[in-house]
Amino acid sequence: MPRTPANVVEKRPAEIIDGCKRLYKEKSFREITLKDISVETSLSRPSIYNYFQTKEEIFLAILEDEYSKWCKTLERSFSVNSMTVCEFAEAIAASLRPRELLLKILCMNLYDIEENSREECLIAFKRQYKVSLDLIEAALAEFFPSLTEKEKKSFIFQFYPFMYGIYPYVHPTEKQKKAMKEAGMESYKTSVYDLSRSFVSSLLSGILRSHNK
Repeated sequence: MPRTPANVVEKRPAEIIDGCKRLYKEKSFREITLKDISVETSLSRPSIYNYFQTKEEIFLAILEDEYSKWCKTLERSFSVNSMTVCEFAEAIAASLRPRELLLKILCMNLYDIEENSREECLIAFKRQYKVSLDLIEAALAEFFPSLTEKEKKSFIFQFYPFMYGIYPYVHPTEKQKKAMKEAGMESYKTSVYDLSRSFVSSLLSGILRSHNK
């Protein structure tokens, strides 16, 4: 039986990931199955199992890639000599604007994804996640040197949980919008950029004001 060329084998994880991304635009996480991914990619399920044991591991790989792309943007944004609070907030907001897939997975499916992935896959993801934490903390130290370690950690442990809530505020479902209307709630249209910029600016300004008291 002829062997599959090495370059084809190397491309298959990316093919599986790309197929899963396409499905995620049309279906919910719970609706997507390995059979669907197999059909989308023209790879058999046994072939998929050579790379990923569960669909959650595929989504974890997507998330790892999204964090990697976000980190590259942050590195470029932070490669300046100084930043004001406003500029720092704008840089982070701009870096998140093209990362709606990351934000969508965070708000909807992260717990299930992590619980149903092998430990080695989760460790690889957490390493990439830590890179983003380190980048943010290093930028805070560089641009706002008066901040203490505790204050930098305070920013990080408020900003990262905030990220989980961005997507549903920017993209409420039709059902949610109808329910809000029936409940007499005023809908508020916003964007990833505007929501992130406002939060980061307010959070960092508050920490700096508290520090200077």
